[in-house]
Amino acid sequence: MPAKRSKTVTVAAPAAAHNPGVALRALRRQRGWTLAEIGARTGLPISTLSKIENGKMSLSFDKLTRIAQGLEVDIGELFSSQAPAGNDAFGGRRSITRAGEGYTIRTEHYDHLYPASELLNKRLVPIIVELHARRLDEFGELIRHTGEEFALVLEGAIELHTELYAPARLEAGDSIYFDSTMGHAYLAAAPGRCRVLAVCSGGEAHLREAMARQDLLRGARTRREDA
Repeated sequence: MPAKRSKTVTVAAPAAAHNPGVALRALRRQRGWTLAEIGARTGLPISTLSKIENGKMSLSFDKLTRIAQGLEVDIGELFSSQAPAGNDAFGGRRSITRAGEGYTIRTEHYDHLYPASELLNKRLVPIIVELHARRLDEFGELIRHTGEEFALVLEGAIELHTELYAPARLEAGDSIYFDSTMGHAYLAAAPGRCRVLAVCSGGEAHLREAMARQDLLRGARTRREDA
């Protein structure tokens, strides 16, 4: 992705407890870690972490995933107002996400809305994606992660690029199921709004790692272009 602007994260959350900066400070203090120790774990400067904790810096997806990995927590814990309660030990759990709820990651080239964000360690990860990138050079490196993926076009049209097949154009109502270890990218392929419901089986940790790798590669490429 050749973008020179940093991607920002906007979180739709009704209370300060859902703020990733607040969660970062609480988890850090709970574990008795300093900002320097968090910096060593995440690769982020102390000044950046301090600004995040104090709500003075917008989060890029790269920073968000680095923090989750450094703290060794599910990414949902950075947006949850409740501590994890061993959800996998209980049967019959459920989550209802009303229109406009969930947490949203808004970037220059896509928006991700995560329903059921309060459920940790989900076996299936649903994501509603609104696409802005229309070319592969905008999107950047192909994404790949463990598991399989189902995508249903909700609005507009998309073009799915993969490393093994020719690009596939899908219109509203069309769907595709594929092996998500295969590199892939969703691009907007029609004027106006293009939205997809993607359901991934790889688990949030794997998706988090895949997106983090993609952002790191983008950042490295941007630094080379700026040099």
